[in-house]
Formats: sequence, structure tokens, C-alpha cells
Amino acid sequence: MPLTMNREVFITCAVTGSGGTQDRSPHVPRSPAQIADSAIAAAKAGAAVVHCHVRDPDTGAPSRKLEYYREVTDRIRDADVDVVLNLTAGMGGDMVFGDTEVPLPLKDAGTDMIGATERVAHVAACLPEICTLDCGTMNFAEADYVMTNTPGMLTAMGRMMTELGVKPEIEAFDTGHLWHAKQLVKDGVLDAPALVQLCMGVPWGAPDDLNTFMAMVNNVPEDWTFSAFGLGRNQMAYVAAAVLAGGNVRVGLEDNLWLEKGVLAENWHLVERACTIIDNMGARVMGPAEVREKLGLTKRAPKQ
Repeated sequence: MPLTMNREVFITCAVTGSGGTQDRSPHVPRSPAQIADSAIAAAKAGAAVVHCHVRDPDTGAPSRKLEYYREVTDRIRDADVDVVLNLTAGMGGDMVFGDTEVPLPLKDAGTDMIGATERVAHVAACLPEICTLDCGTMNFAEADYVMTNTPGMLTAMGRMMTELGVKPEIEAFDTGHLWHAKQLVKDGVLDAPALVQLCMGVPWGAPDDLNTFMAMVNNVPEDWTFSAFGLGRNQMAYVAAAVLAGGNVRVGLEDNLWLEKGVLAENWHLVERACTIIDNMGARVMGPAEVREKLGLTKRAPKQ
């Protein structure tokens, strides 16, 4: 399809993620207070959306504790800057198999499998405007780890999100994930037009070459809104690529730790750099109120 550059762009900052990056940079936030402070700084730098995971404050290991999500979201909501809240719902589908000759039973270390209601419990309690829906199962970097999101699980989680009035951000790691997302919309599980995040360069999903990226873009329905990111050193290149292809952008320490060679970034640094790229391309960075209007989001208070 012909390229139509996006002239009105919103930035999502993925603040911390769940990867083992907490010991690779002192700027990766661990505690709820650190995560919230980093998200607030990113919002002040120009991010309209903050995408948040939570971690154990002492170890930095990924966590699903509701109390951490409540503290993060309360702190962000109480801040002196407005921002759209986007919480992950990707935790709780982790399978780590045994060795290749004896794959079962699953290894306790790293395996975390829970039901649909529990995977969405923090979303139901905190009521962010957006939450993520990883739209497929895939081998995910490590040798014996599988990120598990079955069609049945996605249907159940998607219905819960829709009923809660929280907009799912479909995270697509390959073209098949987009195929499934379109079926979920067709089946009435997700509302149209949908919101998609194209995840490029995540082993072993879609590689971050431009041919694959455009194949992903070309599989997004025209009335949907998409954003995109590339891992590591290609993060800023994908800011430009996403805008040129008609989309929005994601940056942040979940996906990349570096501002430039030898210089570790903070989240606000990455947002500020993305703003500069977008401005220099002749596009405008959108604010959170504009994003809510564009995506049909409602800012709400959490359940008590």
C-alpha cells in the first residue's frame, strides 16, 4: 500500500517491562514509587501514554501483585501531569519446559500459569484506560520458555476487558497474531476499531527489517490505530519508520536501555528523543486528552 505519513502522533512510554534488565541499568525502575516517578517524568517529556508492568521492589523480578499496581496507578493519577494509563495483562502465561528429552513436568522456576480472571484482576481493580492483550503464543527468546496465549484464553480475557470498558491494546509479535486479532473483532470479542502495537525484533517473533514491518502494517485494517516499536539499537529508527508508515510510536526502558552508545537512558530521555524525531519529520506530538478522544477512552477512578 502507499505510505501515508502520520501527522498527529502519540508516544507510548513502556516504563519497565518484565525482562531481566533490572541489573543492567540503574535507571530501570523497580519499586512502585520508582515506576510511577519514571512514568510521570516520561509524561512531562511528552508521552501521552505510559505502559506499566510492576516488579518486586527488592529483587526487580517481575510481579503480578495487585498492591503494586494500585500504588503505581494511584501515584500516577495523583501527579501534576495528565497521562493515559496502560497496564500490562501479559503476565501469567509463562511456561518453562524441562530438558528436550523430558519436557514434563514444567520447571517451577519461571513457570507462571494462571486463569483468565486472575490475569485481568488488576485491570478490573485499577480500571486503566488501556490494557495489553498479547494476541498469540510464541517461543520467546529463552530456549525452553513459551509465552502462552491460547485462543480460548484470549477470547475470555478479551471479553472481560471489553465488559470492563478498558480498551485492549493488541500486542502483535507476528502476522498471525494480527490474523487472530481480526477474528476476535469479527466474533465481537473486541470492539472495532481496534488498537494495535506492532512488536518488532522480539525473538522469535517478527524480525525488525522493514519488509517484515510493512507486511505487519499492511495486515492492520485501515480503520484501526497502530503503534510500533523496535528493540534495542533500532528503537529510534522505528520511531521514524512508524510515523512514516502512518502509525504512532513506543519507546522506553522495557525495549531499550541506551540513549546512544555508552550512554544509559532514563525513560524521559527516550521520550524526549522521540519527540525531537517526530517534530523534525514535520509531525505533531499529541497530548493525553487528544488520545482519549481519538481512541474513545474514558478516564475513570479505580474501584475501592
